[in-house]
Amino acid sequence: MAKNRAETVVMELLTFAGITINGGQPYDIEVHNDALFKRVLKDEALGLGESYMDGWWDCEALDQFIDKILRAKLNEKVKGSLKLQWHLLRSKFFNLQNRSRAYQVAQQHYDIGNDLFTAMLDKRLNYSCAYWKKAKNLDEAQEHKLELICRKIGLKKGMTILDLGCGWGSFAKYAAEKYNTHVTGLNISKKQIEYGRELCKGLPVEFKLQDYRKATGKYDRVLSIGFIEHVGHKNYRTYMEVVNRTLKNDGIAFSHTIGRNISGTTFNAWTNKYIFPNGMIPSIAQLTKAMEGLFVIEDWHIFGLDYDLTLMAWHENFVKAWPQLKDKYGERFYRMWRYYLLSSAGGFRSRRNQLWQVVMTKPGNNHPNCRLS
Repeated sequence: MAKNRAETVVMELLTFAGITINGGQPYDIEVHNDALFKRVLKDEALGLGESYMDGWWDCEALDQFIDKILRAKLNEKVKGSLKLQWHLLRSKFFNLQNRSRAYQVAQQHYDIGNDLFTAMLDKRLNYSCAYWKKAKNLDEAQEHKLELICRKIGLKKGMTILDLGCGWGSFAKYAAEKYNTHVTGLNISKKQIEYGRELCKGLPVEFKLQDYRKATGKYDRVLSIGFIEHVGHKNYRTYMEVVNRTLKNDGIAFSHTIGRNISGTTFNAWTNKYIFPNGMIPSIAQLTKAMEGLFVIEDWHIFGLDYDLTLMAWHENFVKAWPQLKDKYGERFYRMWRYYLLSSAGGFRSRRNQLWQVVMTKPGNNHPNCRLS
């Protein structure tokens, strides 16, 4: 049967990336609906992800498939639809992470259900990249990450910490128990706050359901772990000003964030729609511009390949737990969530995405112990 033009174009693109349709390698794709080809050419990443959710195609190793696509830069070879161009224009001219929209990501993602995250994550519920340098498993790798952060910011007994976007309280609990510090966590997720308060009961930890822009007080240490991804390019300077305003003059600030190699104003359209609404990954240029005049960069640690390992561990846990989760979440969610975890792993493996830990101080201070990476 003669191939239509869309199928021919997609086959040529995939061949360029070393991928075969209905081939025998784990990264090859099996097509169930020939409408896939037009959909992918029209809607790019959004069409690729949605068609997978709809069961139009399968792949034994989605992580390898995405890795190969990104290394071949196939996204640069396809012209997007008007829908995607509008998505880009909106991100450039409108503040998609303003206060009125900030709670969307909590409602759509972080408040899905603590049962999902407790099944998928480590025992401490860290939902950010682990540190695998000397770790044998996910629990160890996440604990090593927490300890690395504490050492980088020089925690000492009695210090006060502001944790912006504190998740379920994994860092707050660790810092309070091991270093006898007082931690204030700000978050916009009701379920995470409820869980964190129960987790840290009896410890000097306070959780507030509050946007980071409303932070008050002065702290010895101000940090965020996996939070800047929700701030948005129009708010990077505001974020840095909040950190500067709440940090004592001799304090240390710290950020753990996903990063990308090229500055942009938008996010992967599929991820933005289904996983992290209004999310955006910063570049080094965007972050350093936002820091200018406020902070001295003491250390910039890069270990993005550790996120590949972390995501693959989360995926393994998710698949193992699915028999207990499937009645609540359903098959379409299963395909969506697997696609999210495995495509993200491919993004880090290809080096399209990075993981940064940045230590900052105010000008004029000297903190030689900040550089531990």
